[in-house]
Amino acid sequence: MRQIKHIVVIIIYALLAVSFCSCLHKKFQNHLSNSSSPYLQEHADNPVDWFEWSDETLALAKKENKPLLISIGYSSCHWCHVMEKESFMDTAVARIMNENFINIKVDREERPDIDNLYINAAQLLTGNAGWPLNAFALPDGKPFYAVTYSSREGWKNLLKQIAQAYKQQNKKVVLQAQALTNGIVQSELSFTSKENTPATISPAFYQNLFDSLYKKIDLNNGGLKGVPKFPLPTIWEFLLQYHYLTGDKTALNAVTNTLNKMALGALYDQAGGGFARYTTDSLWHVPHFEKMLYDNAQLASLYTHAYQVTGNNFFKTIVKETLVFVAREMTSPDGGFYSSLNADTQNGEGEFYTWTHDEIKKNLPRPDIIISYFNIKAGGNIQGLDGQKNKNLLYASYTPEEFAAKNKIPPTEFNNLLNSSKKTLLSERNKRIKPTVDDKILTAWNALMLKAYADAYAAFDDEDYLKTALATASFIEKKMIRSDGHLWRNYRNGKMSIDGFLDDYALLAKAYIRLYQVSFDKHWLSLAQKIVTYAINNFYNKNESMFYYIEDSVNLPVRKMDIADNVTPSSNAIMAEVLYNLGVYFEKDDYIKKSVSMVLIAKEKMSQITSYYSQWCYMAGILSYGTYEVAIMGKEAIKKNMGMQKRYLPKCIFMGGTDENLPLLESKLSENHTLIYVCTNKTCKLPVENVNKALLQIK
Repeated sequence: MRQIKHIVVIIIYALLAVSFCSCLHKKFQNHLSNSSSPYLQEHADNPVDWFEWSDETLALAKKENKPLLISIGYSSCHWCHVMEKESFMDTAVARIMNENFINIKVDREERPDIDNLYINAAQLLTGNAGWPLNAFALPDGKPFYAVTYSSREGWKNLLKQIAQAYKQQNKKVVLQAQALTNGIVQSELSFTSKENTPATISPAFYQNLFDSLYKKIDLNNGGLKGVPKFPLPTIWEFLLQYHYLTGDKTALNAVTNTLNKMALGALYDQAGGGFARYTTDSLWHVPHFEKMLYDNAQLASLYTHAYQVTGNNFFKTIVKETLVFVAREMTSPDGGFYSSLNADTQNGEGEFYTWTHDEIKKNLPRPDIIISYFNIKAGGNIQGLDGQKNKNLLYASYTPEEFAAKNKIPPTEFNNLLNSSKKTLLSERNKRIKPTVDDKILTAWNALMLKAYADAYAAFDDEDYLKTALATASFIEKKMIRSDGHLWRNYRNGKMSIDGFLDDYALLAKAYIRLYQVSFDKHWLSLAQKIVTYAINNFYNKNESMFYYIEDSVNLPVRKMDIADNVTPSSNAIMAEVLYNLGVYFEKDDYIKKSVSMVLIAKEKMSQITSYYSQWCYMAGILSYGTYEVAIMGKEAIKKNMGMQKRYLPKCIFMGGTDENLPLLESKLSENHTLIYVCTNKTCKLPVENVNKALLQIK
């Protein structure tokens, strides 16, 4: 009996121990464990008492009279993870943060509105900014200081200085916050000044935009001059348009050189397809290894357009490999696309993508050729990547066609060897620990990917691309759009929690318009109009003739506008394009007037800082050279539409089908013929049945 009691006591103590451990575990879970963001969830076990941005969090800061510490990053950010390990997992650092601040963690991809505000503050304070971004603000959110990455000791010292200043020199801190906030407001207004707004955009002005931008291009290595090197697809889209409109081959040469160098470098994943975010060197050889959905979507469209212009099969290969990568690594079973792949694994940043000379040699049947093609060296070919001794990244100096000719190998033979070697290396690499995936789904980035698939379908006539585009379009319609046209920003595990921003509305409307152009299903065009109507009602600033980035209900001290391009295009510039196209489709002159007004207001800035206004420059091309409305009506409308859209035709707005369901389609349907009408300024040329004859009518 005594033995039984002893066992019972042991069991009770064991249960208490489990319960105690469970309580300890729960104690060290902060407020991020139920976040919709994988990045925020990664910080749920930090001893820092992190909160999400919310009205309740700001109210708590006011109640306790503590400044806000707003730490902003994203899942695939290398230095964000470094700072977490060094500082945010340190109990001594966490104690200082918890005692003196209300600590807010922000995923910049979910909340670009918050990120834009504090990035702007950092730029005004220091002249530059990046991630991780750590901003200090009053309880109402007005910023007074900001820094990027800081070492543990530097961070501790800064925390103590800020906390002391807030308590002992509060009036100075408040004045600093007010001055900085006013500076942010003034920087917004300077972008949208209506003073001396010109009446038109001329071809001469458009020419000057190209001349200004061309001076900044690295004609040897591609991209813009300097480092780091970002792909910046909107710049090369503008140059493709400029080449088309003017016939200037220097623009096309700059584009093709850049696209070749990017696709041959380690910026591009030679084994698995897809592009990294940027490189730290001028040769595109040493990337930071995160892969972003928005980059791969825009670059898939860009390489598609370059293929349409040049017929270069190397560009076609890059598109196909990139889309295979997206399908394999970034596609959700729900029908959307994930946000990014991490740069890091537990073995270090970029290790997943590196190879030793021996690994290449033992895994390939004819390794010497591939070793030569990818510049593999026994001592390694990497410069500037920490901890990667004797390691190689895969990058090439010549296109496959050039390499085969240089080495006197039949092109088909070398291509077969290269493709089989890539498959072998990918299979071998998949045995390694893979980078983690940020599996949140964002409307704006999914819209870019939807458009990329529609572009690829038009160029390559691959029905699978259209099926993917339609599946994505339907997913977004079902999950991200309310009946009134309101958009959600994010989706994960069946939940949406953040209202859409202007880029969500603009990019999705553009993607739906593009899907209409390749399918002639008016449903997508009507859906684009619905969400644009919502955007006009809830984002448009009549006084400035521009759109705010956020709705009025969002609790931020400044309601910003997204005017300049970054790694994604300006949402206002995209909205100007969308309004122009919808104005043509539905004969809504007020849409076109809004669009033209927006471009004219941005005219001064696009001439001053062309590289950050290339999407506006693209719109300047539309306004200075005009557009063609191409109506294709009849039973073979889709077939003839695809026959035309295999070409690069940036001046054309396509429409048609078998229903006269748009103003410009009225009285154009013939019972026995499929006719192509090429129109401009509401005047149509004689209809033709032959695609080539229609193309001749387009100058």
